[in-house]
Amino acid sequence: MSDSRGTTQWLLAIAAFILIIAGLKEASQIVVPFMLSVFIAIICSPLQNALRRYNVPIWISIIIIVLIILACLGSIGLLVAASLDNFSQQLPTYRERFGQEMSTVFAQLNGFGFNISYQQIKSYIDPSSLMNLFTNTLTSLGSVLTNVFLVVMIVVFILLEAAEIPKKLSYALDDADSSMEKIERFITTVNRYLMIKTLISIATGLFVGIWVSVIGVDFPILWGVCAFLLNFIPNIGSIIAAVPAMFLAFVQLGTFDALLTGLGFLLVNLVMGNFIEPRFMGKGVGLSPLVVFLSLMLWGWVFGPVGMLLSIPLTIILKFAFETNPKMRWLAILLDSKAHP
Repeated sequence: MSDSRGTTQWLLAIAAFILIIAGLKEASQIVVPFMLSVFIAIICSPLQNALRRYNVPIWISIIIIVLIILACLGSIGLLVAASLDNFSQQLPTYRERFGQEMSTVFAQLNGFGFNISYQQIKSYIDPSSLMNLFTNTLTSLGSVLTNVFLVVMIVVFILLEAAEIPKKLSYALDDADSSMEKIERFITTVNRYLMIKTLISIATGLFVGIWVSVIGVDFPILWGVCAFLLNFIPNIGSIIAAVPAMFLAFVQLGTFDALLTGLGFLLVNLVMGNFIEPRFMGKGVGLSPLVVFLSLMLWGWVFGPVGMLLSIPLTIILKFAFETNPKMRWLAILLDSKAHP
């Protein structure tokens, strides 16, 4: 009887999960701005707390935070939009140059005894579709950022409510002291992770932008922004960011400069991922590579490009939540990249 009851509970849990995912996908136009707003509000909460410690009124602190958000989002949006516009105009030229470069590469390979024709390869693979996919992804992200008013309004209400949440929870929970201690530890851990990850991502974007600018690759600001955004995705984010930049370097400058561009991405991410980030993150918040891949697939399918960018931070937040609850700690262990006792 107990086995049957356990099986029924698992089936109900799976059915509920499927229904929730289907509902989120249908409501993605509402959920995506809300997810982005929560993400921004969590990053901004340490600044709000710092202003409150200096007895700055809450409405003044929120005005300061809103101005910073508008400046950051507006700058990123304008830079990406301008770069994408120029990039789309240059795409036919890049496609032609790519054909010329590939013909040269295959001619050299044929000189070593390989009987390969670029036209044969082109009939199976259209490399220009990679750049179209990249352009469409950034355009989709830009369409979300254009709805700045809604995102900022949600952030404002979240920050206003954040000051009252501890009081409400202390009244609503039975074991208020113990529960509040867990919640505060969870919020502190999430804030610390997102702040450090954001600063490291900014540094990664700056170094990548400078590197490709020195090499002479077109649109260095665009590649720096991509490196900043995709650095939130561990393990494979740097690879995804490097591929289109290397492709453009190959088309524009040749094979050697494409390899040099890839080397720059590799060095920046090795230094940031293996030295800088562990120094500030402590033991780290690594996820299993399988979990990373499945998260990208699932949330990318549900929410599109924004879901892919926010999937890993959201999964890590869930992992933190599971770690603070003894009954759910087994899920945190399954999500982790290493087995911990």
